[in-house]
Amino acid sequence: MAVRRAATKAPSEFVDERVLVEAAQRDPASFGALYEIHFERIYAFVIRRVRDREAAEDLTSEVFHKALSSLPKYEFRGAPFASWLYRIAANAIADSAKSGGREISGREIDCEGHPSPDLEDIEQHARLFRLVDDLPGEQRRVVFARFVDEKSIREVAQDLGKTEGAIKQLQFRALTTLRKQMEGAHA
Repeated sequence: MAVRRAATKAPSEFVDERVLVEAAQRDPASFGALYEIHFERIYAFVIRRVRDREAAEDLTSEVFHKALSSLPKYEFRGAPFASWLYRIAANAIADSAKSGGREISGREIDCEGHPSPDLEDIEQHARLFRLVDDLPGEQRRVVFARFVDEKSIREVAQDLGKTEGAIKQLQFRALTTLRKQMEGAHA
């Protein structure tokens, strides 16, 4: 997996973001920089609401596709570019829920009827994704197989050609490392 930059921005950095947006409006090939900056936050926002990896990947792709196609109409109004992306994501999730029949809980709806982002949770999920990416290869594969693909210990052991005990040990080490790193971020 590719490591992506954090999407946290100080207000003084909005100027740089505006330059990136204007460059992408002139040349769509420049949109990649905006994608790299905002991918993790948008993906974390979407997966937290749909709770299905495949659907979240599809919706995140749809968000960036819509953003790219609508970029010529985007106007900078002093708010972060991410706000616009969150609005696109919220609408995509709502549209998906309507067509799929999924109910969105009241906690996820803001006063305008759109899912509302909990930025602290989104940042925490994005940080967790980065930390998982930094795990040693086997630990990362076990974490993804167990918690993203939702496979059993036995299935992961068969997939990786290891014993169930070895998979349990790799999972324990990975989770211990992740827990320490996440707690260290809050200290």
